[in-house]
Amino acid sequence: MSSTHLAPTTGAENGPTPAVLVAQALEYPDLTRIIVAPPEVEESGVEPDVFLSEIVAAVMKQDRLDVEFAYVAPHETPATKAYNLKYGANAMALAESGVAHSLPLIRDDAATVLVGRARHLGADGAKLHGEAYVDSDRLFDGDVDAVEIEPIPEEPGVRGRVARWLPGGWKTGRAVQTGGSNLVVEREGVVTERLVKRSTFYRHHIDWRLVYQ
Repeated sequence: MSSTHLAPTTGAENGPTPAVLVAQALEYPDLTRIIVAPPEVEESGVEPDVFLSEIVAAVMKQDRLDVEFAYVAPHETPATKAYNLKYGANAMALAESGVAHSLPLIRDDAATVLVGRARHLGADGAKLHGEAYVDSDRLFDGDVDAVEIEPIPEEPGVRGRVARWLPGGWKTGRAVQTGGSNLVVEREGVVTERLVKRSTFYRHHIDWRLVYQ
């Protein structure tokens, strides 16, 4: 097995982008595994799950999902929770020698990969006005605080619910689609302020291979 470690450039705003890092890594024909090992956000300015998402998306765009991924997060994140991953000092040994498993890859219509958590929100802190479905099951029609979306490691690949304090309320499927008059999208904790009429997170036609317990 041939692997490489990728991390955002610490303290350098003009460092190579994830797409450039991936392109450089894929120049090696024997590469079989990418170990994504971002530092704390205070060091790099990038949330760990955001960096993982960008690396996986860059590999997807290169049509190289035959390459395995391992994730060494500096602390617990929504992605480590979603896939029951180790994090911190305990994660590197598994990342280097663990077995990769094929998992549903969840992306959206902007070619962004979801590894931890997304939300469909109303702009400017308002309630979201619209409707949402998981496959053909309606989540809501009207006004809600948010729609929460998470990848899951098993079939069919993604789950969604109307945001709530209590556990449960999830519906699983291959896609979560929301339409609204004031819809904005939050991906891995980062909100894109541009209004969109519709946003869909769905299962990519090719799975990804992730090292996990």
